Amino acid sequence: MPELPEVETVRRGLAPVMEGALIREAEVRRPDLRWPLPERMAERLVGRRVIGLGRRAKYLTADLDDAGSGAEVLIMHLGMSGSFRIDMGNASVTPGVFELPRSKAEAHDHVVLHMGSGARITYNDPRRFGAMLMVPRADLEAHPLFRDLGPEPLGNAFDAAYLAAAVARRATSLKAALLDQKIVAGLGNIYVSEALHRAHLSPERVASSLATAKGGPSAGAVRLVDAVRDVLNEAIVAGGSTLRDHAQVDGTLGYFQHRFRVYDREDAPCPTPGCRGLVHRMVQNGRSTFYCKNCQK
Repeated sequence: MPELPEVETVRRGLAPVMEGALIREAEVRRPDLRWPLPERMAERLVGRRVIGLGRRAKYLTADLDDAGSGAEVLIMHLGMSGSFRIDMGNASVTPGVFELPRSKAEAHDHVVLHMGSGARITYNDPRRFGAMLMVPRADLEAHPLFRDLGPEPLGNAFDAAYLAAAVARRATSLKAALLDQKIVAGLGNIYVSEALHRAHLSPERVASSLATAKGGPSAGAVRLVDAVRDVLNEAIVAGGSTLRDHAQVDGTLGYFQHRFRVYDREDAPCPTPGCRGLVHRMVQNGRSTFYCKNCQK
């Protein structure tokens, strides 16, 4: 499933052709994805202007103007295999850098938006684990998908003091705690493994160890917050540093693919300077974890 950096890269790719643009026509080619699509979705989208395109955790949010029925937000989730394709004239691009290639088969084009910017935006999803919902703007934060989410890992609210307090009584593993969306929103399996390696913390460590006896943040908590921010920012830059204005897209949209230090690198030498360990793989809660037993304690 695409993680926060991939979703943010998609947002940055879509923003130039969606923000401020009118939805001239909408095609909804099936009644459902992971969940049923909104009632009269096409009718409710046509004639609406996209005021802004945001991201909360792994969800994209398109703020729509008030069309007489109140301002609404289109919530979009990519699921396991979803992607957006932008067609502008003879050029076609798929914003985002994904671990696995995205489908371009037209049979899996489920929602198509024809924008006043001249772009045609197609949502393609072979496995149909993605989702689209429309909710009133005033109800967004209280929506079941958002109301229990923790702070954004790149936001000011996520710091070492917060993290220590959030896990102070957690007997679960550190990795499981970081994947808990109620503690911090948007982190996924790949970047948790990467951040823990950078912070030299074992994924098996008890989460509460990030808090001191007095409840303050340990040195490990400080390192981990810094590592989370660094790895996410580097991944976003790697995926989106060459994004250009899609109003003038020429089909040569480029990305610098980042390389993982430990994820999916089982038996490779640990990249930590001076470490002679190897990258190991284990399964935690049904997910692969990659780490170095030698330098992650």
